[in-house]
Amino acid sequence: MGSRDRVARYVGLVGALLLAVVGYLGGALPDATTAPDGGPLTVTPWLLGTAAMVGAWWALRAGAPSTRWAYVTAGWWTLPLLVTAPLGSRDVYSYACQGWIYADGGDPYATGVAAAGCPWVEAVAPVWRDTPAPYGPFFVLLAALAVTLGGGLVGTVLLLRMLALAGVLAAAACLPGLARAAGVPPRRATWLVLACPLVGVHLVAGAHNDAVMLGLLLPALLVLVRRPGRSGATSAGSSAGSSAPGGSVPRPPESSRLGSLRSVGVLLVAGVLLGLAVSVKATAVVVLPFAALAAVPGRPVVRTLLRDGGVLAVGAVGGLLVLSWLTGLGFGWLGGLGHSGDTVQWTSPPTAVGMLVDYVGELLARHPDAVPVTRTAALLLLATLLPLLWFRTLSALHPPPESRPPHAGIERLIMKLLPWVSVYRGDNFMINPAGVGVVLGGAGVGLVATVVLAPVFHPWYATWPLAVLAVAATRTAWFVVPCALASFLALPDGTSVARLTKAPGAIAMTALILAAVIWTLSRVLRWRSAAPS
Repeated sequence: MGSRDRVARYVGLVGALLLAVVGYLGGALPDATTAPDGGPLTVTPWLLGTAAMVGAWWALRAGAPSTRWAYVTAGWWTLPLLVTAPLGSRDVYSYACQGWIYADGGDPYATGVAAAGCPWVEAVAPVWRDTPAPYGPFFVLLAALAVTLGGGLVGTVLLLRMLALAGVLAAAACLPGLARAAGVPPRRATWLVLACPLVGVHLVAGAHNDAVMLGLLLPALLVLVRRPGRSGATSAGSSAGSSAPGGSVPRPPESSRLGSLRSVGVLLVAGVLLGLAVSVKATAVVVLPFAALAAVPGRPVVRTLLRDGGVLAVGAVGGLLVLSWLTGLGFGWLGGLGHSGDTVQWTSPPTAVGMLVDYVGELLARHPDAVPVTRTAALLLLATLLPLLWFRTLSALHPPPESRPPHAGIERLIMKLLPWVSVYRGDNFMINPAGVGVVLGGAGVGLVATVVLAPVFHPWYATWPLAVLAVAATRTAWFVVPCALASFLALPDGTSVARLTKAPGAIAMTALILAAVIWTLSRVLRWRSAAPS
């Protein structure tokens, strides 16, 4: 361990300690639901602590000295955040009230927490007091269990934090295995995820259920990439030098049947884990099509996709249906998803564009109400991009014929537009024979598209693609920089910086989008002019 590593470790620890102290001075305490308290005495150490953690994390973005060192250091940083007040958001109180409704025999999908009479409603952020729960039945069940065992609000919040910690630990245990399968250094992947301030502040201290989702999602992916036969390795019975044609001895029928049953069981387990992840937060559904590619040993074709992907889908859908039936909650949570966009903030690119159009319209004495339009357009774009990304990932697993130039047509265009996304660059992407890196990279890029084009963005949303891309991408700056910036978007009591900077933020975000569009068009024009006629 070098001096730079020691400095990074202790600077980050000091930052975590500062944030823990700030939690008690002006965090998301139950009785503080209005403006931020403490003024500079709270905001200044909050910014200093966040800057210290972000700087230390950034300094070792190429990788910690070892995987064990990354685990130990991230653990040190997490300890102070485990014993402070909720930070950066008041969502944990919404979870508590939604769990209370279900534990009390009500339906959190049919009414808001205020109308249901939750005794802790004053701790919930005002914007969410009258909206139904947007989370799946598995998480509502977990929240109700926390309410039952925790008794009062403090005990419930502590148990919800323990659930979030369990999710982070489950995800942490899978990082080295996924990284090795994708050809990425485990020490780098472990550091990028666990030492990221978004994980400690929002997933652990804030007790967000995103941690539970990732704690189910990453084990499911690890089960798939470690599935027997995934790498195409031969069995012990297929030894070289045997007398059978081709130098191998066919496995006995009994062994083949046992192997098939084991393979089906693994797919069902992975499918159930994915279904549970979806039943915590619907975002996990974006990963399912890519997980189907990971389920197939060798290079996917229609037959193997239908066979293995079908078994995976049975596990995912079956687990979700059974859980919805057992809890009696059904799919009412899908209706609650529409309320996630009740907040209008420029941190969502499509929302920022709509806000700017509305501001210009007000200057012209018009009221266009463009935010719903831009959000709908972004969702339509997302619905188009995700299937294209899936097919592009599938084609990356099948090298083009020699007669066809690499990256021809749309593939070459995508590579030119997105050179920093290593999933599209077979020439510099470390891929094992099973193509795990390509599949995980595609899933990570799909999550990036989901975050960017969603109607609303909160800082902890950045942990979705971070957790997957950290184990798949060879180039990291393009997703590490946004995560670093997102760490500064919330104040300790849950107040969003975007709420305090509406017009300037909308202008800045729209300008960034225009710059990205201009840059993209310039690459397209250069590519077309350089393309052979």
